[in-house]
Amino acid sequence: MQKVNVLLDTVDKVKVFVNTVGPLEGDIDLVSERYVVDAKSIMGIFSLDLSKPLELKIHSDATAERLIPLVKPYIV
Repeated sequence: MQKVNVLLDTVDKVKVFVNTVGPLEGDIDLVSERYVVDAKSIMGIFSLDLSKPLELKIHSDATAERLIPLVKPYIV
């Protein structure tokens, strides 16, 4: 499992992020304090506090190799 912090502080960033991670296989979660949501769920992401960085947990190393370069603009 790999973890990185991302900032999704606008609606447009969330939309592009979900469209980027959606097609990838494997479990990908976003964590905000004690809340964990599926990173492929736009409704789940909007239920989090987006004013702060979120922890992106990628459960598969193969998925992480493909995903991390794609989400570089959001990494903080």
